[in-house]
Amino acid sequence: MAFLLKGAHVVDPQVGLDGFRDVLIEDDKIAAVSEGMEAPEGAVVIDAHDKYLVPGLVDMHVHFRDPGFEYKETIATGSAAAVHGGFTDVATMPNTDPVTDTGAEIRYQIDRAHAAGLCRVRPIGAMTRGEKGESLAEIGDMVIEGAAAFSDDGHGVQSAGMMRTCMEYIAQFDRVALAHCEIESLSGHGVINEGRASTRLGMFGWPALAEELEIYRDIELVRLTNCPLHICHISTKKGLDLVRAAKADGLPVTCEVTPHHLFLNEEDITDAYDTNLKMNPPLRTPEDAAALREGVLDGSIDCVVTDHAPHAPHEKDCEWEISFFGIVGLETSLPLMLQNLVQTGKMSWARLVEVMAVNPRRLLRLAPVSIVEGAPADLTLIDPAKTVKITPEYLQSRSKNSAWLGQELTGVATDVWAGGRRVLTDGVVTPQH
Repeated sequence: MAFLLKGAHVVDPQVGLDGFRDVLIEDDKIAAVSEGMEAPEGAVVIDAHDKYLVPGLVDMHVHFRDPGFEYKETIATGSAAAVHGGFTDVATMPNTDPVTDTGAEIRYQIDRAHAAGLCRVRPIGAMTRGEKGESLAEIGDMVIEGAAAFSDDGHGVQSAGMMRTCMEYIAQFDRVALAHCEIESLSGHGVINEGRASTRLGMFGWPALAEELEIYRDIELVRLTNCPLHICHISTKKGLDLVRAAKADGLPVTCEVTPHHLFLNEEDITDAYDTNLKMNPPLRTPEDAAALREGVLDGSIDCVVTDHAPHAPHEKDCEWEISFFGIVGLETSLPLMLQNLVQTGKMSWARLVEVMAVNPRRLLRLAPVSIVEGAPADLTLIDPAKTVKITPEYLQSRSKNSAWLGQELTGVATDVWAGGRRVLTDGVVTPQH
């Protein structure tokens, strides 16, 4: 099928493009990018004036819970949330049941995503068997089946020696090790940032050092193994400074940040004990959040990810201490970035595209996607002026645990093409089989 997008504001820093163009999609490719184009016979013409067209967004850190926890999310419902949020590709973490630690589990996720007919799922394999940190997972087998990267996210590899073994092996396959940095003997029973918030609310604290010490350890292991390392959901200024220093030393170290660590902090947690503010790692200080925002703007932070973490109502609607960590984020990430950074003039559209589309593809070793003739038609069309109210009904995810429920956010994806298939049409998810 052919689509002609007329008058879109096209932004693609990979080719220096930031201006108004017509873009023709035919089958699974971009057929032409020019001005004043006439529609071919049979093409669907879309008025894209007042909208921005960018390479398809990529979230390299989500949890789809499938297999094993389908009551929270399935690959089909997670994929619907992804395209509703503007994403053409997502990378799924391996803490499923069974843990994604062999090629069979990688293939299962890819096949289920194909059956859903929405976005592409790029499974991340576990580094250790069962994510137990004791023995190496089937790294080579998972690479053959399509694993995009490797991580024990949710736990972190506690043994430095085991982490070294993982990194030495992963480095042989041109893949990245994604590190959930948490020294559990320090984080212990912590459920909130250790400091003012834990003291004020009377809860066990989780010190920033539990994250920062493992960031330091894993960077030093990069010096030893030369394995590319990506720090997951960084949350502290000191952790970011460690990454900056590693980059300055020329080490293959990158990092990511979530919207909730950018735009929320421990002061937002009140004696209402809203468990949708319970995160892993926890919301840190206002100073940490400000440093992370600066890191996104100055290039120190490579990617914005959601850490999309669906949970059922009974797992969140309970006491803070026993509630599960995390929130859904795929459908609020883009509007939060637009509303807080782009529309305020702090961030350019080009930088937004880098952190939400270009860099994640590079780190996951995916083929680049540019808005040029002959490129794959993986595209996200965005209405920067459209306002939506975040309600349970708006969220396509099976779970509704969002920190922004009830709020109005401005700037959303209206249409998404994945391989030329229009999987989001005027804000409505439209599976294509």
